[in-house]
Order: sequence, then C-alpha cells, then structure tokens
Amino acid sequence: MASVKKELVLDASSEDIWAIIRDFAAGPVRMAPGYAVDSKLDGPDIRVVDFAGGAVARERLVTIDDDARRFVYSIVGGSVTPAHNNASMQVFPHGDGQSRFVWIHDVLPDELAAPLAAGMDAGLRAFEQTRKAPTPS
Repeated sequence: MASVKKELVLDASSEDIWAIIRDFAAGPVRMAPGYAVDSKLDGPDIRVVDFAGGAVARERLVTIDDDARRFVYSIVGGSVTPAHNNASMQVFPHGDGQSRFVWIHDVLPDELAAPLAAGMDAGLRAFEQTRKAPTPS
C-alpha cells in the first residue's frame, strides 16, 4: 500500500484552520477555492467534491475528532475508484499564531499515489494562498 504525506505551516491559528477542515460539507471549497469548485452532501456521511480539472471524488466521512483536531475520510467513488483509500487531515498549533497541517493518504493500488500526491500539492498551494494575509499598504 502506498502512503503519501504532505505538511504545510500556515499563518493562521490551529482553531481557524480546524474550523475549515472539520466542515464536512463545504471544507474542500473553503480549503482550496478554485481547485475544489463544489462540495455537496449526498447523505449524512458522503460528500461529492468536484475539482477544477473535472475530477469528482465521492468521500465517506470516517471520523471527526475535535479533541485531536483530526478528520478522517475515504474516497469511495467518483472519477477515481481506489481498491482502498484512507485519508486523514490533522491540525497542530505551531508557533505564535501559526498551525501545522498534516494530510496523509493511504491508497491501493500503489499507482494512484502519484496522482493523489499531485492533487494534494495543488490543494495545498490553494490552501496556502487563501490563508495569506493581505499586505498592508
């Protein structure tokens, strides 16, 4: 099984980042607007996420752990249907007013790791861009 891990330090409090990540219905669009173009519920524990490039992911909610600020989900369908997928996102305090965001995907078949990594990179670039504070003039 392939495992892809990405980390990002953001200039926002862990509480602010967690509020975005734990939002099962709208979290993808709030996290990466422009990359994730739509996210809607299809039942209490399934969301459908549409991406700018045309990909669609059906994702099942596994758990939201507010104490650990950890969100776990699994891709269960859409334009990519892995034999197995388990993903987690977790937010940690990191210095003064910053947070560290950790995103892990475990996937079968192994060949899906590279496209998942590329998608995660694109999502993280969008996430980082949306969290940058405007420069004072």
